[in-house]
Amino acid sequence: MKKLILPVISILILAIIVSGSLSSCKNQSGKTENLMDSIAYKKSMPEWVKSANIYEVNTRQYTPEGTFAAFQKQLPRLKEMGVDIIWMMPINPIGVKNRKGSLGSYYSIKDYTAINPEFGTEVDFKNLVSEAHKLGMHVIIDWVANHTSWDNVWMKDHSDWYTKDSLGNIIIPAGTDWHDTADLNYDKPELRKAMIDAMSYWVKNTDIDGFRCDVAGMIPISFWIHARKAIDELKPNCFFLAEAGEPIIHNAFDMTYDWPLKDTINAIAKGKMNVTSLVKHFADENKKFKSEDLRMQFITNHDLNTWDGSEYERLGEKAVDAFNVLIYTVPGMPLTYSGQEEPLKKRLKFFDKDTVGFGKFERKELLSKLNQLKKDNKALWNLNYGGDFVILKNTDPESILTFIRQKDENKVLCLFNFSEKEQTFKMNDEISGNFNNYLGEKITLNKENNYKLKPWGYSVLVSK
Repeated sequence: MKKLILPVISILILAIIVSGSLSSCKNQSGKTENLMDSIAYKKSMPEWVKSANIYEVNTRQYTPEGTFAAFQKQLPRLKEMGVDIIWMMPINPIGVKNRKGSLGSYYSIKDYTAINPEFGTEVDFKNLVSEAHKLGMHVIIDWVANHTSWDNVWMKDHSDWYTKDSLGNIIIPAGTDWHDTADLNYDKPELRKAMIDAMSYWVKNTDIDGFRCDVAGMIPISFWIHARKAIDELKPNCFFLAEAGEPIIHNAFDMTYDWPLKDTINAIAKGKMNVTSLVKHFADENKKFKSEDLRMQFITNHDLNTWDGSEYERLGEKAVDAFNVLIYTVPGMPLTYSGQEEPLKKRLKFFDKDTVGFGKFERKELLSKLNQLKKDNKALWNLNYGGDFVILKNTDPESILTFIRQKDENKVLCLFNFSEKEQTFKMNDEISGNFNNYLGEKITLNKENNYKLKPWGYSVLVSK
């Protein structure tokens, strides 16, 4: 017995040393973070977004088949149009319990790690992503982290992950009429982990390039920072778009919605505001947001189209093109929604099948030229990659918007008439350099400084 004491002690000491060593390694490189903590994390904007535009895909309504495979056939056309980022609306199965309409809302998620059979299979989706990558495009998916369907797979075993009232009943998201959804409770660390794991699933298994996160502002920013960190560690250079507009959300996200510009555009089209409101908007943006905070610019999207009307209904037939050119030339990333290139002039149903109906592509040429304009001119690139945005003074500041963007030797001069009447005006600020007309009305810069634009007219000039 005495002979065994020393070897046994030696073994025990060795075990303790190894155990301590392993524990130390885990703390240094594999420490499990408390997902409820606020952490300081510096995200990195992907370099590939520097001149990018984004295109939103409504899979259900895009083709008669409403499938990934059918949409995939459209990728070469979108590549030809100059599309950079494909944003796929939710790809997950839709709940049946309390469903709205015959097919339900895309934003009532039944299973975060499964594919909506209406759209095809996971293999179909992988093929779509792979083909987009081959064409040089990136793919992000819509992520609905705030709420689930009432028959989500979590309901049975994890009902404690949901928000409940004083009687213990699960509730819908506060302040909404989303009766087909149940609110998730982010005070639960287990929920946070499960949600990040589910997001990671799609990055690992389908090689997507990021997320557009639904109602991101309704979820604690601390969760999003942990989620962003986890995804960045899994696949660097992913892109995060938040359906939110607050500056703080940029601590986790690359891009947010410029809703105030959308509202100002709508008001100008209805004659309730004028160009001075636009100038004020950009001044306010400059004060509120940092230079690395990217804003998404748009005149339509899935919500606006269905609930407020198409851009033609809201802005008027004659004004649509001018406002579309505006969102491509001011700071921010421009969005195109499914069907804008057709153009889509109806409100698509949200809970039932209602195909866009492509065929004419009457606005494809304009959108293609705008995408090319942004790519070819550093002055229009995003964030600090692009040029300064300088409002130029003119003699009709209520109707005429004039500005210039410049990066190095590249200059883009833009003139807009946001009124129903032809306007004659002069520039108060001197314009230097030689320019070619790229888009819109032909304007020749002259010493007399007299210019004219038709109702809702515009002119985009690029330095020679």
